[in-house]
Amino acid sequence: MSKYYPPIHNESKFHCVHCGVYAQQKWGKLYFYNSNNSPGFDYSKCDHCNEISFWYDGRMIVPCEAPVPPAHVDLPEECVEEYNEARDIVARSPKASSALLRLVVQKLMLALGEKGKNINDDISALVKKGLPAQVQQAMDYCRVVGNNAVHPGEINLNDTPEIAHNLFNMINFIVDDRISRPKHIENLYNQLPEGARKAIEERDR
Repeated sequence: MSKYYPPIHNESKFHCVHCGVYAQQKWGKLYFYNSNNSPGFDYSKCDHCNEISFWYDGRMIVPCEAPVPPAHVDLPEECVEEYNEARDIVARSPKASSALLRLVVQKLMLALGEKGKNINDDISALVKKGLPAQVQQAMDYCRVVGNNAVHPGEINLNDTPEIAHNLFNMINFIVDDRISRPKHIENLYNQLPEGARKAIEERDR
């Protein structure tokens, strides 16, 4: 997965919230009609899609500020709505965003063949099936931070929003490892000649 560069005021390049492409941004100010006075609004225009984003006082206001990466292309469809909603509100309420992402993780467990009722039990079951340690740690990060948003504990997500921001990266990492990579390998394997695949199946019986 490539690194995500969130929109930052007056940056010359970042990932456009409209098209998702890392692209050059052109900046301009908004002025009162027939006046040289600027009310503090400016805009950025993406060189790739030509869409415009409006900013006020250094913050993107239209569309909603989204300082986190978009959903992985292979995120299960049943998870996308909550992921995007969490992305829309993370700048305003990291706690509410994290609570939504906890639901995304729960649905993701179902997509990975687990029960989806208790995330901790599901992670334990996946570990017994050979889940790599890095992926287990990513899942537990999502479980602990997301649970903290629902049942406040030692982590104050409003004081440390970067912890909530990392949830998006962790979820995309899990999807990439558990869904995208196996799918990619399976597609490559299916391109082998049928005779070669049959010989492999015979060998493994």
